[in-house]
Amino acid sequence: MKKIVLFDLDGTLIDSTEAILESFHHSLKELNHAVDLEDEAIKALIGHPLDVMFTRLGCESTKIEEHVLVYKEHYRTISRAKTFLLPFAAEAIDEASKHARLGIVTTKTARYSRELMEHFGLMHYFEVLIGHEDVDNHKPHPDPINKALEGMDYALEEVWMIGDTRLDLEASQRAGIDAVAVLTGYDNFEQLSTFKFMIKENALEAVRHIIKLP
Repeated sequence: MKKIVLFDLDGTLIDSTEAILESFHHSLKELNHAVDLEDEAIKALIGHPLDVMFTRLGCESTKIEEHVLVYKEHYRTISRAKTFLLPFAAEAIDEASKHARLGIVTTKTARYSRELMEHFGLMHYFEVLIGHEDVDNHKPHPDPINKALEGMDYALEEVWMIGDTRLDLEASQRAGIDAVAVLTGYDNFEQLSTFKFMIKENALEAVRHIIKLP
């Protein structure tokens, strides 16, 4: 049976933690947020949409939209210099492309995500990239996965998601597809174990599990 493999980005294929944290602190400082937030508090929310993150971090509701705009303006200026491919990510993509059709499903802005993957020379492997602005409901809602499959003219392929957080796993479960969790990102083994999906060390191991390679 033919396969489709959908990848999350942050914590699965790329590490943009430094860029994310710097952009959050920049936005909080620019808009005079009263509380000095620890990096761990921000990292615990990575994977959620930016407006959700700023809200849960205690920012004033009337300033959420402005926080997001300031964040994005700063993030775009530093993202390429402060984002890195995770170990074995390029190999995972190349290996998967030999056996499956590929897509990306992320909560990041699609425009910036596409620019990053083009910067790494990897965007040509993917048929679709679904980002924040492409859907109304974000992970853990299944809409991003369903949107990706619609864009790939999904028929009878076996579909898998590879991701690093419970948001990815819940979205997969709700979309009725299989998933493999990886330990290269923001949720740990115990957190990921709340779902009954396979857990692997990294994206390459996840791909090899999916395509049944040793």
